[in-house]
Amino acid sequence: MSIALCLSVAAYAGNVRLVKHGAATQLTVDGKPFIIIGGELGNSSASSEADIKRIFPKLKRMNLNTVLVPVYWDMIEPSELQYDFSLVDAAIDEARKNNLKIVFLWFGAWKNSMSCYAPEWFKKDYRKYPRARTAAGKPLEIASAFSENVYKADSRAFTRWLKHVANRDTDGTVLMIQIENEIGMLESPRDYSPAAQTAYDKGVPTALIDHLKKHKTSLHPQLAARWRDNGMKTSGSWHDVFGEDIYSDEYFMAWNYALYVERLAQCARAVIDRPLYVNAAMNSRGRKPGEYPSAGPLAHLKDIWHAAAPSVDMLSPDLYDKGFTDWVAQYHTVDNPLFIPEIRRFDGNAAQAFYVIGEHDAIGFSPFSIENGSDSPDAPAVKGYAKLLELMPILARHQGQGSMNGLYFDNDSTERVIARDDIKITASHYFTLPWDPRATDGSAWPSTGGVVIRLAPREYIVAGSGIVLKFENTGESTVTQTLGEDGFLNTGSDRKAASGWNGSSRIGLGTVDEVSVNPDGTLSRVRRYCGDETHQGRHVRIGVDDFQVLHVTLYDYK
Repeated sequence: MSIALCLSVAAYAGNVRLVKHGAATQLTVDGKPFIIIGGELGNSSASSEADIKRIFPKLKRMNLNTVLVPVYWDMIEPSELQYDFSLVDAAIDEARKNNLKIVFLWFGAWKNSMSCYAPEWFKKDYRKYPRARTAAGKPLEIASAFSENVYKADSRAFTRWLKHVANRDTDGTVLMIQIENEIGMLESPRDYSPAAQTAYDKGVPTALIDHLKKHKTSLHPQLAARWRDNGMKTSGSWHDVFGEDIYSDEYFMAWNYALYVERLAQCARAVIDRPLYVNAAMNSRGRKPGEYPSAGPLAHLKDIWHAAAPSVDMLSPDLYDKGFTDWVAQYHTVDNPLFIPEIRRFDGNAAQAFYVIGEHDAIGFSPFSIENGSDSPDAPAVKGYAKLLELMPILARHQGQGSMNGLYFDNDSTERVIARDDIKITASHYFTLPWDPRATDGSAWPSTGGVVIRLAPREYIVAGSGIVLKFENTGESTVTQTLGEDGFLNTGSDRKAASGWNGSSRIGLGTVDEVSVNPDGTLSRVRRYCGDETHQGRHVRIGVDDFQVLHVTLYDYK
């Protein structure tokens, strides 16, 4: 389908852009930075107007600024060429009433690999709209990405819907568009349908080879190694170029899924000017292609997706497994800003949001099935989101400037050391202190986290929950000492630190103030901490049951 068949030229619908800010990519609305503090609705929670009207006020009480809303192909085109956009309108209207932004998710040809949200008229006509097949010829409930008829039906509905959104959203309520949902092959690493096999037999496209050659110094290590180990060939079959296994089949499928998405992305660009992204189900738990959704926009396939779908702004991870910090690091690269559209909902989500914004300049963060969370003012996520929204002017100013670090701690990771200027910052989980009985009674340590922002050489913002920070001169030589629950040294503790002193200057806490952040980013002091709250000047801390913003100044002494 040519761009001319995508119905229209782009309509004005509010000024929403992705712009560079230092090393970061920021989402801006009417020229102002906007960090998504969001939540994604459960799969069925936008399928009735009554649910939308009931849920959106709750999301506002939960301190969200954005809601991720599914759009169901089967419900907007229940009969072929007969469209119903009432649910889309209801979502936009309720978002405006509750001062929320929207990210729309297109549940079109594929949702979690399957074609479960395609309309019944589409699914029944499997000859016109063929399925993907396994190597044994088994048809799957997955529409084939190699069928032009599948693409035409999907893109027609997608484009009609976006045209409607562009006409309704003149104020920038809609921030971004997700194309499809967790694309990928299951049961088989690739499609073996006749059309797919014809494409496979053509070998590796020249366009992909050209991309590999142009970006060979920055390719994902797995792709780079497989190409190198097979002689860095510039033509041949997928197995000739990348090796004789199912990962080469996955490369082939990733290229063609991305080509399909690129055509949809070009249609979106012709209709509405909004950032576009695709999301990926992770290749976790030791699974192989086809056991996880093969060929989706996964980190090890990023170069293939970028080569075939350059109109897509972001590849984004959906996170449900352990190893949170490792997963997010894979998706924050020089060629891919980080946006987390979906993550397991739990009490530590706000701590995770602090971390990804501070450490990875994230565009946004969004737990799944958000409407099932608590809207109590005392709920951890509600309190944490409130502090993130309050802190937004400072976070936005410092993104991309190299002046922020994120912190995230749990049972498996309890300490991090950060070096800035001539200062060593040792950050720890709050339960590394012995004062809370939950630290030592066998309780699971809650996930905690925060952000550390350098305002000036001896001035910091520390914000979050369940964190302890100690500031030292990098020249100091100290010995870790074990404290009792009264804050004094335990009997027999090592006291060699004094005798081993090297004469360097030391860092002291000048002031520690709990502050509120004004809309313009200035600070107002709430209270001063000097005594027990800082262990008499030894550290800065925020308890696990609190979310606070602290303004810290340091001084040097000898």
